[in-house]
Amino acid sequence: MSPHQPTSRPAAGAPGVPWNRQRLRSNNEWLLLELLRTGGGTSRAQLARDTGLSKPTVSAALADLEQAGLVREAGWVSPERGRTAVLYEVDPTAGHVLGVDIGRARLRVAVADLAGTVVARRDVANRGRTADAVADAVVAAAREATTEAGLGAADIVHAVIGTPGVWDEERRGVRYATSLPGWGRPGLFDRIGEGLGTAVTVANDANLAALGEYTLGAGRGSRMFAYLLVGTGLGLGVVKDGELLLGAHGALGEIGLVPLPALAGGRPGVEGAVGGPGAVGGPGAVGGPGGTTLEQEAAADAVVRAAREFGLEGPGGRQLTAKRVFELARAGDAAALRAVHREAERLAYAVAVLSAVLDPDLLVLGGGIGSSADLLLEPLEQALGRFSLMRPTLAPSLLGAEAVLLGAVSTALETARPEVFERRTARL
Repeated sequence: MSPHQPTSRPAAGAPGVPWNRQRLRSNNEWLLLELLRTGGGTSRAQLARDTGLSKPTVSAALADLEQAGLVREAGWVSPERGRTAVLYEVDPTAGHVLGVDIGRARLRVAVADLAGTVVARRDVANRGRTADAVADAVVAAAREATTEAGLGAADIVHAVIGTPGVWDEERRGVRYATSLPGWGRPGLFDRIGEGLGTAVTVANDANLAALGEYTLGAGRGSRMFAYLLVGTGLGLGVVKDGELLLGAHGALGEIGLVPLPALAGGRPGVEGAVGGPGAVGGPGAVGGPGGTTLEQEAAADAVVRAAREFGLEGPGGRQLTAKRVFELARAGDAAALRAVHREAERLAYAVAVLSAVLDPDLLVLGGGIGSSADLLLEPLEQALGRFSLMRPTLAPSLLGAEAVLLGAVSTALETARPEVFERRTARL
């Protein structure tokens, strides 16, 4: 279920769910809770009109929800006619979730309440030299954020961790996380879960970014939306009619593993056009397993390699980074601009591939490199015109570096909201 939709529970009378008065009352309470969550402060009379429930039923359900700490009074409304009425709203402090974004360069952690409001966060450099060190740094950052929010581990209902790669439940590890050496070792995320002291879900970072962008950013309202995450790695998240597409093994979107046609020198020329010498797909192009992959040729390291190939060096002998290459390109540096155009050429090939397979109506460019859409979109559009007849609308991410983290928070809330409801109403 995508985070933009109301969370659902099995209704009384549904297959496998026995009908009884207690279950019916629980369903009524959940219905009211979801209406309050999506609609904000509402009176009892309005809730009765919206649901078709009787006013006594609504009053009894609100009383139970208030006693459980799930709703609270939000003020008063004085209509032109009739009596002053109490407004009710969801109490967002009834539970909290944790969202985590693990990248090669940075670790981002956010604690949010049930309304999705971030109440504390950490954004730190990823200095871990081993997988265990990175895992421990995640736990440390999460604990600091939880403490800052005035909470303990027991107050975190659920945590969602965004990471490169594909989660493998059987081996309890991720596959294809090539940008983080050692990250695929089984048991590593169990170590994180034990350190956090809460239930943990592991999800692909591009998938979470796509959900975040669909819910809160540029993807809103799109029927078939693709999010291309370009940073230290290359990933793709696809949302169709509000639902995330995962594939048979959860690996849909691992476009970075696609081999890039090998040409002279192993890299397609920026100046070439499709069908011409030195172009992607031109004479002499060969592909297949064992060749260079899209991730190797379109992620951050490739931008730096291209810039050096064109004669650019780090300022003052310092290490050259992809971020610096784009900064220099904005300043008009010729070598940096050539590197950016080569990057656009690589991405255009990736977009051509996914357009032919998925036919999205919108593709959003995100991630560390994707944040430079101001430089990339125009040459990408031009290259795509040479590579493919199928061209989705291209747009920059509106969430930027926050996309994965916000997607993780939204996904954690989908699990936490019904769980908090079940826990608190079970005590009544």
